[in-house]
Amino acid sequence: MPGTGAWAVVLAAGAASRFGSPKQALLLEPVLERVRQSSVDGVLVVLGAHEVETSAPTVHCPEWEQGPGASLRCGLRALPAEAEAAVVVLGDGPNLSPAAVDRVLTAWRETQAPVLAATYGGTRLHPVVVAREAWSRVPDEGARRLDAVLVPCDDLGPPGDVDFADQVSRN
Repeated sequence: MPGTGAWAVVLAAGAASRFGSPKQALLLEPVLERVRQSSVDGVLVVLGAHEVETSAPTVHCPEWEQGPGASLRCGLRALPAEAEAAVVVLGDGPNLSPAAVDRVLTAWRETQAPVLAATYGGTRLHPVVVAREAWSRVPDEGARRLDAVLVPCDDLGPPGDVDFADQVSRN
C-alpha cells in the first residue's frame, strides 16, 4: 500500500573482498527489481567501497568500513522527511521475495513496533523494518543487533546471501 512512508534502504557498501570483485555490479539490479515489486514508496541504495551504476538513487557512505550499521545510518539520514520507516535489505540477496517485504511492512503497520525482522526456518534475516523512532539506536553492527518483532516468512524462502562468486549460480 503506497503512501505509508516506507522506503527501502538497500545496503551495498561493502568491499566484496571474499567475492573477488564488486559483486554489487552483478547482484544489485536483481535485488532492486524485487524490491520495486513490493509496496515500498521509494528505494535508496547505500554505496561505499565501490561506485556502481544503478537504476536507483544512491548515497555514498564514507564510513562504510565501520560496519553495516554505519552504512544503514547513512541511508537513513538520506531518506525524505516523510519516510516513517526503512525496509532494510541487502544488495547481495538475489532471492529476496517482494512478498516478504510486504509481509514485514504489513506487520509493522499492524503493530507499530519499532523494529521487525523476517525469519526463515526460525533464523532472523532480511528484510528488516526499522521505524523512524529506532533510527538513532542503530549500532555499527547493524539492525540485527536491535530487538525485533519476528515475522515468519518460511513459505517465501530466504533472500540469499552471496559472499563468493561460485554462489551466484546457486542463488
